[in-house]
Amino acid sequence: MSVFSVFADLVEHLADLLQPLFGATAAAAAIVLFTAFVRLLVHPLSRASARGQKARTALQPRITELRKKHAKEPEKLQKAVLELHAEEKVSPVSGCLPGLLQLPAFFLLYHLFSNTTIGGRSNGLLTHQLFAAPLAGRWADALGAGGAFGAAGLVYLALFALVAGVATFNYLRTKRMMATNSPLPVGDGEQQVPGLGAVSKVMPFMSFFTLFTVAVVPLAAALYVVTSTTWSAVERAVLYR
Repeated sequence: MSVFSVFADLVEHLADLLQPLFGATAAAAAIVLFTAFVRLLVHPLSRASARGQKARTALQPRITELRKKHAKEPEKLQKAVLELHAEEKVSPVSGCLPGLLQLPAFFLLYHLFSNTTIGGRSNGLLTHQLFAAPLAGRWADALGAGGAFGAAGLVYLALFALVAGVATFNYLRTKRMMATNSPLPVGDGEQQVPGLGAVSKVMPFMSFFTLFTVAVVPLAAALYVVTSTTWSAVERAVLYR
């Protein structure tokens, strides 16, 4: 029995348990609970990432000194900052780990709700819905069935509104943190870490990319993304306060 078959059975059983409370949306509720479970598993890494961020913030005075020392030697500045991070055992990219470790769960849901058969048998998960929207459907299907304001389309509009709200919150918080913690002024050509300058410019907008993901993946996978993104926003607001 494949891992997909095992997980499909788990989702079905969990949906059966939740059916008295959530009715036809029990499978959607099961996905939300699954997402919460995954987030709990990676929470220790999120806490470690927060500690790493605070440690990097504590290094800012020393990095400022390095900037003054190597003001006209960007390559030496970059090397010195990397050596400082290594000396203090602080990774400048440790915050990426919680997100990367969630990718297998996302692709698992994507696979389960994109295939008509699982383990050689009919995929019963495809019959489940979130209100009027099939969990195996996409936004394009909802638009074709009843338009943006049809029964299924309204489910997506609600998800888009939630994602947009969370993305705006993340954007404002990320911009504030970067302005507070960055040792380099905006527009400075020097970089602490190779490629970090480009990443820093894109980072505040990353949460808005979730809108595109929700629009193109099966609704079950979109529900995972929305739940995880909302959890992440609350978690980071608490850990980085």
